[in-house]
Parts: sequence; structure tokens; C-alpha cells
Amino acid sequence: MNANTSAVSILLPAISADTGMDVTTLQWAVTGYSLVGAAVIVTSGSLGDVFGRKRVFQLGLMLFVVSCILIALSSSGGAVIAGRFIQGAAGATILACGLSLLSVANDGQAQLRAVSLWGAAAAVGAAAGPLMGGVLVTFMGWQGLFWVDAVIGAVCIVITAQKVAESRDPNRSHSIDYAGSALIALTLAPLILALSKGGDWGWASVATIGCVALGVASGFAFVAVERRVAVPMLDLALLRNRVLVGSTIAILIGAGTINALMYLLSLYFQDPSALGFTTLQAGLATLPATVGLVAIAAAVPRLTARLGGRQVVGIGFLLTAIGFAAVGFVDADWAYRAFLLPLIAVAVGMGLSNGPASSAATACVPENQVGSASGVSNMARYVGAAVATALAATIYGSVIASRTAEGAPASEALASGLATASWVMAGFSLVGVIMAVVMGRHQAARGSLHDSAAAAAATSMTLPTTATATGGSPTSKQPR
Repeated sequence: MNANTSAVSILLPAISADTGMDVTTLQWAVTGYSLVGAAVIVTSGSLGDVFGRKRVFQLGLMLFVVSCILIALSSSGGAVIAGRFIQGAAGATILACGLSLLSVANDGQAQLRAVSLWGAAAAVGAAAGPLMGGVLVTFMGWQGLFWVDAVIGAVCIVITAQKVAESRDPNRSHSIDYAGSALIALTLAPLILALSKGGDWGWASVATIGCVALGVASGFAFVAVERRVAVPMLDLALLRNRVLVGSTIAILIGAGTINALMYLLSLYFQDPSALGFTTLQAGLATLPATVGLVAIAAAVPRLTARLGGRQVVGIGFLLTAIGFAAVGFVDADWAYRAFLLPLIAVAVGMGLSNGPASSAATACVPENQVGSASGVSNMARYVGAAVATALAATIYGSVIASRTAEGAPASEALASGLATASWVMAGFSLVGVIMAVVMGRHQAARGSLHDSAAAAAATSMTLPTTATATGGSPTSKQPR
């Protein structure tokens, strides 16, 4: 599933060429996935606790297969986007219930080993996704990724039915915060729509202001609902925890910038007026970023144990800011080798910041709040990915259109768009440095192999570490 998620950005130019929809609009295939995921990830975990994790997990798998088939059969960009919205719900459900099932099926060292393997697989899938997408496009067209994923999903349904035992939380209230999920979606959707279309509508237009007003009003309504429901999807009392707030914002920024980076590079590398790479070449070109991000994570827990979590997070975001700033000087004459060092800097920086921020999110709360804290951080990843990708797409497209209207050559317009978006991402990364200060001191992971797997998986999910209140052993409450 992680490979599917990270591969989609690299496929956008191919989908655009086949369906006729421009890539700026097709960014909703990326942001829509994250938007729906943010809305349902905590609620789907609650549904699993109440109605059975295996049952809800299988429902997520079936939804994933259906979405893959819908996308693969699509002849229009709108159908692709609709399929990705469905896939966002499926992916969040699989994530929310999958790790719970894995945890309750094992105990002791077997449980720790299983969770570590889950984290490692998630990290490898995310790193391999763009390359896998490039390979499949070459031999099967862009639809190939979704056909392959549909087959894998179907096999997983059969295996789950035969090998996985049902489990639920008998002590949990049957109250489920459906209103909270709806309001999260109603908050994010109009704000992202305003970001995406504000340039066309006019930033002071009735449509843009109306979208912003609806999003803000829905956000206030969400807070009001969370104060009143029996089992809220977001425990507002957690927002008084400075370490959790700082680490969550750091997670949001990290997830947002990496998704924005992959979106921008996928378009720029494949544009005939820029580098003109094929999809496969673009997938290979992103390997320094994706593989570097995972590779550095193996050393992060020990580095954190030596220097401290907030120090490593701060250093990581500073490196990321430097990498983005370097890309901000991009020129139309740049060859791929000019991108290499900045990409490595961004990857190393993200690898350094993601793991400790994720670990801090579950280390700073008592055991009975670990599940809620991990739910907050996982939701933050989806929100960051949705908002940052939409913002990057808007900046990239607007600057290109503006420079083209001024009479600049296509290559220069593209470079200007990439540069401007990169400077904005550098700014967000500097905010991440500030969040490292806000986090303050907190317990750091000891640097075990399990901690390394959790750090590597931190771009996709929050896994427990040896710093977690439960001592690093996941419980049914944690994988939210």
C-alpha cells in the first residue's frame, strides 16, 4: 500500500497524457487520498475496536481492490481522482486496523519482531514506490500499478480470511465520532480547494473567501463536537502537552514537505521543457531521496539517544531547509547532477527529523493516552500531505503561468515554478526547527533494532519505540 501511495505522483504526467486532464488538477489524486485518510483514520480504528478489527480490515482491503480496479479502468481524470478518494479511505482503514491485528496476534518478543517487520516493510515500500511505478508504466502503462495492487489486495483478503483471528476491544464504548470525521473532511476540503483554485478565481473572490470561511467554520464546529462526544477522535486535552503539539506539527511539516517534493520533482523531471525524463528515469532519479530517507533512519535512534530528540529533529529540519533552498536556485540549464546533493540533503534531513518526532509523540504521554497520541500524529501526516501538496501545486502552476505570460521560455518558467515552491518548502522546514525547540526535553528511544524500524517507517505511520510509555510493546490501542 505504501508503494502505491508513493508511486502515484510519478504517474501523474502519464495519466495526464492519457486522460487529457492537466497535472495541476490531477494533484487531487494525491491530495484527495490524504484528505479522506485524515478524516477516517481514527474513526476506522474505532470501528475495528467495536465491530471487529479483522472485519473492518477486510472491508478496507475490499475497498482498496475496488478502488484499484476503478482507477485502472478509468478513461478520465475525474474517475482517477474519485478512485483515489476511495483509496484514501481504504488505506487509512488498512493502516488503522492492520497493526492492531498484528499486535494482538503476538506477544513478547514475537510481537516486537512482527511490528518491526511491519515498519521495515512500510519503509521499503515507500522508498521503492516511485521506481516500481516507473517500471510498471514502461511495460504495462500507468494502469499497471493499480492492476498489480488489485491482485495483491485480493490475495491479502484470502490470507486474512484464512489466517487471521478476529479481535475487538470489549471494554470500549460503542460511541463512534462520525461527526468528527465529517467535520475534518469539511474543514480540509474547502481550504484545499481555495488553495488550488484561488489563483484562477481570484484570492479575494467570493468563491475563495467562501471556501476559507466554510473551512474555518467547520474547524470551530469540530472543536465544539469534540468537547461533547463521549469518545472524541481528538482528545482536546492532549493539546495542552507541549511535547505532543511540537512533535505533531513537526510530523505534519515532514509529511507535507516530502509529499510536495515528490510531486514537484515528478513533474519537473518528466517535463520535455525541463529534464525530459521518462517515467522510469524519473523513478530512478528520485531514489537518492527515497532510499536515503530510509537508510539514514537506521542510525537515527542511536544518534537521538546520544544527542537528544529535539536536537536531532532541529538538525534534520535545518538540513532539509538547506536542501530546499539549494533547489530554490534552480536554473533552466541545470542537469540532473545539480539536483543530487540538494536531494540527499533533503532526504537526510527528513530521515533525521521524522523518527524522533514520531517517537516523541508517544513517549510524552501516559500509557492510557498512547493510542490517542499516535492517532493525532497519524492524522497529522495525512493533513500535512494534503495541504502541502495542494500548496506546492498551486505555487508551481501559478508561477509557470505568470512567467509564460511574461514571455519567458518554457524551460525558464518551469525552473521559476520549482524554485518558488522550493523556497516555500524551505520556509516550512525552518518552522520545523522552531518546533524542535517547542518540543523541549523528552525521553528518547534507546536505539534498538525495533527503534530503527520505527524511525524508518515514520514517514508513513507512528510505531511504538523503547521510549513509549508502554516500554515499546504495541497494544491494541496504539496503531491509530
